[in-house]
Formats: sequence, structure tokens, C-alpha cells
Amino acid sequence: MSSDDSNNISPISRDADVDACSPSSTAVTYSDNPSPSSLPTIAPDPLSWPPDGKLCLEWIQHLMFVFEWSSRNLAPSAFPSVFPVPVFDALVLTASKILHKEPNCLQINTPDSDSTVVVVGDLHGQLHDLLFLLQDAGFPAQNRIFVFNGDYVDRGAWGLETFLLLLAWKVFMPHRVFLLRGNHESKYCTSTYGFEKEVLAKYGDKGLPLASIIAERVYTAHGGLFRSISVTPSKRSKGKKNRRINLVPEANTLCLGSLEELSKARRSVLDPPWEGLNLIPGDVLWSDPSMKPGLSPNKERGIGLLWGPDCTEEFLKRFKLKILLPPLSINISRGI
Repeated sequence: MSSDDSNNISPISRDADVDACSPSSTAVTYSDNPSPSSLPTIAPDPLSWPPDGKLCLEWIQHLMFVFEWSSRNLAPSAFPSVFPVPVFDALVLTASKILHKEPNCLQINTPDSDSTVVVVGDLHGQLHDLLFLLQDAGFPAQNRIFVFNGDYVDRGAWGLETFLLLLAWKVFMPHRVFLLRGNHESKYCTSTYGFEKEVLAKYGDKGLPLASIIAERVYTAHGGLFRSISVTPSKRSKGKKNRRINLVPEANTLCLGSLEELSKARRSVLDPPWEGLNLIPGDVLWSDPSMKPGLSPNKERGIGLLWGPDCTEEFLKRFKLKILLPPLSINISRGI
């Protein structure tokens, strides 16, 4: 990336293998709210959903304060005492209606040359990191866009609070906050790596985009590139039920997919079945870059692809893009 290209794109990433469940020792502060060192020991009043259903900055700031306080003072089972189930339901329902209207690949355009796009990598339930990030980078604003690149939950102890806070920002500023799906936003990962247990501990007994294109030049996804899949009718009979997916897994027959194919992929599945048309979501969530040219099966992960520098160049050239933002846990703090 040239210096001109990188001025207004601020990538922030986190090592996906870090498994920290303790609050940061650094005090987290945010505007008009006390720092953790001065948090009161008396529980705040339970949050209530605005009567008109519209969130404001003050509501979100109070939400940040409540989540910060509860993370240090409440047992997980007491979380509903400050974030009641009706508020939970209202927030998730409202955010879902917004997210379900978004395409698989978002087109994110900056309003002017002074705007900044902040791309955030894996959070994995680290609420205190998110609070610090919002203070350090600044809240989402008309000239500050946030793209969160997936993996909001699992590993950390506050995946629920992390995701709920991001949903609140999405509801408040739907055109300035964008939430992409990561490979941990699946039934398998959440049941294996802790989020399911976290939700059950706090409350008892589908719909994120897969990728985005920022300012018509930067492609970003949690995993990366994906294969092309052709569908042809079976010779026996016509009709949707008799379609045949032409898939050949050998590396020398794989070819890059198109943005049109990505836009048509079925994303609203808890666990993509990694077969048929849902190979595309699997690739977007799990693929990795490689120094070896071409496309090949990702044998180490057992899912997704490996793509080489030639594939990156081909993809960018074909769709008139300039940058493919590295995925997953790659450190991109120095730019591309």
C-alpha cells in the first residue's frame, strides 16, 4: 500500500491465539463516564429500551459504563440484573433487521477525503480491549467508519457484552459501523470455544455480511478469497431439486470466484456445510494467504483454500480494486 492509500485506513488487529480472560490492567475511560478505578460499588439501574426504539449516544455511553461495571463486579448469572432480557431481545431484533438487509459483500464508501476507516480484527470477547479501542481511535462518527472483521466471541469472558455493544453501535450508526462474520460466528465454534456456555451462564436455558469493499478499492473479509462454483441442471430432469454442483477439489482445477457469486451465496446458516453452494461462505471465513502461486485446498484447516500472490493480483485487477486487506490474525499494524 502506498502512503496515499493508507492514510485514511487504520487497521487494528489482535492475535487470534491469545486466550486472555482477565480485565486489562489499563484503566478504560470514555467521554462523560467515570474510569474503572472510580466505578461505584453500588449496582447501576437496569438498562431500559428507549420508548421510541431509537438509540442515542448517551444510551450507548451508559451501556459501555454498565458493561464495564458488571464485568468487574457481577457474577455471570447476575448479568440480567443490569441488562434485562427484554432489552436484550429488543437490541438483537432491531440489529437483525438492519443486518439482514445488507448484502453479502458490503460497498463501503467514505463521504469525503477527510474520512477515516478503522478496520478491527479479532476481539474474541475482550470487552476491555474494545472499550479502550473506542476511546483511543474515537467513537464512530460521520467522518469515522468502523469495519469489524469478525470473531467477536469465544475465548474471552465477555463475548456477549462485546457483541451486544457492537450491535448497539450498529443500530445507532448503521452506515458508519459494519460487522462482518468471522469463522467463530458459527454453531460449531461457539459450542466448542466457550460462547455457548457463556450465554447459558448469563441468561440460562444469522445474518452478518461475509465481506466488504471499502471506498471501491479495499476488499476485506475474515478469511479471504473464494472459489468459483458452477451449477448446471442434471441431465435426468430439470428443476431446482436436480441441480448438480460441479466441484472438483484438485488444486489445478480450482479457479477464483466472482463478486457476483459472493453476492448470491447463502450466508444465513449457523454452520456452512462446506459443500455445494455453501463452499463460498466456508472459503470466505476460513481461507488463508500463501506464498505458493495458485489456489489449493487448505489441508491444515481442513476447510477453505490457500491462495497465492497471483490470485490476489488477479482478483484485484478483475474487480478494479487496489488492496486486499489481510485476514484473521495477520499483523497489519504497519500497513500493506
